[in-house]
Formats: sequence, C-alpha cells, structure tokens
Amino acid sequence: MNSIRVRLGVLGLALLAGFTTPTAASAARAAPAPTVEEQRLDRAVPQEILRRSGFDTVAPRLARALDAARSYGEARRAVTREGTRLWQRAVDRAQGRGPLAGDLSRDDDRPLYWARLGMTRDVRTWEPEFGLTDRQRAALLDRLERTSRGQETIGHPHGKGLKRILLTGFDPFTLDRDIRISNPSGATALALDGTVIETADGPARIETAVFPVRWQDFTDGTVERTLRPHLPGTDLFTTVSQGRVGRFDIERTNGAWRGGFGDNDGIGRTETVPVSDPASQPQWTTTTLPYREIVAAHTGRFPVYDNTGVTEIPASGTEPVVRPDGPTPGSTARAGGGGDYLSNEIAYRATLLRDRLGLHDTLPGGHVHTPVLQFGAGNTTQITDPEFVRNRLDIIAQVKAILRVAAERA
Repeated sequence: MNSIRVRLGVLGLALLAGFTTPTAASAARAAPAPTVEEQRLDRAVPQEILRRSGFDTVAPRLARALDAARSYGEARRAVTREGTRLWQRAVDRAQGRGPLAGDLSRDDDRPLYWARLGMTRDVRTWEPEFGLTDRQRAALLDRLERTSRGQETIGHPHGKGLKRILLTGFDPFTLDRDIRISNPSGATALALDGTVIETADGPARIETAVFPVRWQDFTDGTVERTLRPHLPGTDLFTTVSQGRVGRFDIERTNGAWRGGFGDNDGIGRTETVPVSDPASQPQWTTTTLPYREIVAAHTGRFPVYDNTGVTEIPASGTEPVVRPDGPTPGSTARAGGGGDYLSNEIAYRATLLRDRLGLHDTLPGGHVHTPVLQFGAGNTTQITDPEFVRNRLDIIAQVKAILRVAAERA
C-alpha cells in the first residue's frame, strides 16, 4: 500500500505540473529567423538553379548530419566536413572533374552560392535538443562560411621555380534587381583554384577564395584573416569583382570610404572603412600590379583600361570632387577607382595589408574589375542562355590571361 501511495503521489504531481504555466527558464525559445539573403532561397529561380545543377542535395545532407549530432563537437565536425565538401564539389564541377549533374554549364558559380545559403539557413534555424548558445551558433556559421568559400584550403606548394598567385572573387549581388545574376569573379575563382598556368618564366600556381557581399563580414576582418597568413609567401595577388559593362579595369587607386549601397542583406554603410589601428589608416592605397603591361597586352575580346579616376574631398574643400588622374595630396576619399562598394573595399583592405606587412615594393597586387556578365538579348526570364555562358567563359579566360601577363612581370 505504501508503494501504491508513493506512485499515486508522483502521478498527481506530474499531472499538476502538466497544468501549470512553464517558467521563463523552461519556455522554448523561438528559432532564429533566416536572414534577408537566406529568405531569397525559396524563390523559383534559386530552386531551379539548385535543381538543374544537382546541388539541391547539399543542404539536406547537412540537415541530416545536424539532426544526427548529439553534441556541439559533433555538429562542428559535420559543418566543417560539409562546408569543405561543398567548396571542393563546386571547384571540381567548374574544372570538369566528376559527372555533370543537371544541365547547367560547369562554369556556373550560382550553385555554390545558393547551396551555401541553404546550409547557413539550416544552421541558423537549427534547435538541437542538447541546446546551442548564440556564441556556438555563430561559431558554426563562421566555420561553414570559411570552409565553403575556400578560405581554409589556400595552400601554395613550395618548389623552386614555381610562382604563387592568390586570387579572390565574390558572391552574386544586386539580387533584388535580378535574382538570376551570376558573378564572373566567383566563377573565375572556381575555374582557377589549384590550377597552374605556364608563363615565360615557368609555372605559376593559382589559389583562390570567395568572399560574401556583406558589410559586416568585412568589418569583422574576414579579408585580413584570410589573406594575412598567405601574402608573405605569395608572388602576386589580385582581388577580382564584377565592374562595368563591356570592359576590364585595372584599378589604380583604392579609397577608404563606404558609400552606403545595400549589401546582400539589404544593409548599407556610409562611413570610413573600419580597420585595425585607424590612427595610421591612409585615405588611399595603390595597385602594384604591372598595369601598363596588362593594358598593352592582348588578353581577350574585352578592352582593358588603366583606371585612374577617384572621387575625393580636397584638403581645402568640403564637397566631393571627381579627379580623373587620381587623388591630390591631403584629400579625403569618397570613392576609389573601383567605386565605394565592397569591390573597392576588398582592394583597399588587401593592399593596405600588403603595405602593413612591408610588402609594397616586393609584392605585385591590386584589383581587377571584370565586365558585367550579361544575358543574351531578349532573355529576361531564363536562368541561362548560350551568350550568357559564352560571356562568362570569355571573362574567365581573359582573367587567366591577365594573370599570366602579371606573373611574367612579377
């Protein structure tokens, strides 16, 4: 009878607890919301790109691995593994290795972009039973970003006579104007990662990485963190982004100013480029690429320009002035040759890092703007067409030719 009374008492307490309001400590937290960038993933075009490339299996694979994780350590290992696998799969696809799933051309950079967003959304909204702190979730997202962008697999082999080239590209952007957009700089990074080009001075190996189009990542130092370990052992570097219609530009001067244009999360920043040690921050940095030789060489069907223009506030002035021949002494930057968006900023940060490492006089480096990647005439709805593919392939080939010229002068 005593044991029966105990069991009945426990049952009564359990029933009573079931009808009480949970405390704040035990109440379930709402799952974090996807970002603006991730929310675009559910639209028809991204889903078609994923389906027609075979990359629609990428995010579900990570989701299954997270569901199977029983600790933060297991989740971290899963994120690292799947992020690294995504980058390698995208590189292999671009370089013709492995079977071609789907009917999108191999040179397409968009499957990598949209598959990554599917993965980051899964990590951002994942609520494991063992609990996850905000700091742990942020660390998982950081691991996923870095591994799936090639930022942790940069590794130049050391060998006598082998030059080392480092190239960076970007994600697609301005997706609210046209969600179909591709970024030829990202496509170039995939096509050239780990490849070797033959120059008049011998072979040169190219290592690449891709960066997000988000102000906050740059504020957090993603460029410096990625490039700092590698610049001292590099013979040539170039940051690459999409620029103007129908032309390449070698940007002579980069400015320390953010112009406020919205990024892929719809956030704008108008301010001086935030860097470590702002007291020693210059308003301008310059290219050390051999721009004269690059412009003079025949590298492809698009013309290549030495772009010297900037926008500044003169030392004695208060209003911005366009200077076609570069900045004047003591002026304040308002736009580099590459503008006041993240392409200018990555060029500024990379060349400032070069200078702070004491490599200005020994390391050729700077920024290359590619032509805008355009669809064929009349195509306003289809995600690809023959002219679109031809334009992207020609841009990739011309970047490679520019690198060859630059490496021969390095």
